Amino acid sequence: MDLTVTTLDGKDAGTVSLSDAIFGLDVRQDLIARVIRWQLAKKQQGTHKTLTRGEVSRTGAKMYKQKGTGRARHHSARAPQFRGGGKAHGPVTRSHEHDLPKKVRALGLRHALSAKLKADELIIVDSLVAAEAKTKTLTGAFASLGLTNALFIGGAELDNNFKLAAKNIPNVDVLPIQGINVYDILRRGKLVLSKDAIEALEERFK
Repeated sequence: MDLTVTTLDGKDAGTVSLSDAIFGLDVRQDLIARVIRWQLAKKQQGTHKTLTRGEVSRTGAKMYKQKGTGRARHHSARAPQFRGGGKAHGPVTRSHEHDLPKKVRALGLRHALSAKLKADELIIVDSLVAAEAKTKTLTGAFASLGLTNALFIGGAELDNNFKLAAKNIPNVDVLPIQGINVYDILRRGKLVLSKDAIEALEERFK
């Protein structure tokens, strides 16, 4: 399929042919959800921790004598039922990562790209290059394209001026093609790909 290419100034820059194997799939939300869950699980720190009764700093002496009080036969004040005692079955430091086959990850990315195209949220630009590292200039260019919430994907090497100018703009992310991922694609409203990014994607999924 053919899609119109524009410049950052909003001018027409011809058309580009997109591969149906990457951008023309019938979207499967289940695959996309699996990949996002895998990504978020990898990002989770897993440093949550509570103290068990063996780790609480509290006296180990018997609370009161065994017999003659009319109360239950307790021993340590570190037991979970007491205030200040340990936590029973609490969270421990661990990794939340789980495996996901590489083919499923690749397929999830293609379905995410297809979803953006079907939702009319995909824009192709000829290049992501800024003449100077001025945030104000780039903000004006984005406004002319109607971009307030977008992910920009460039080639293997990003233009330094464009990267610096876009860094301070809220709700705008800029990534090289190596960093393209399902979570960031769906987290932003519009997906903006450069022609270099299109070529890299077609080479990757060839």
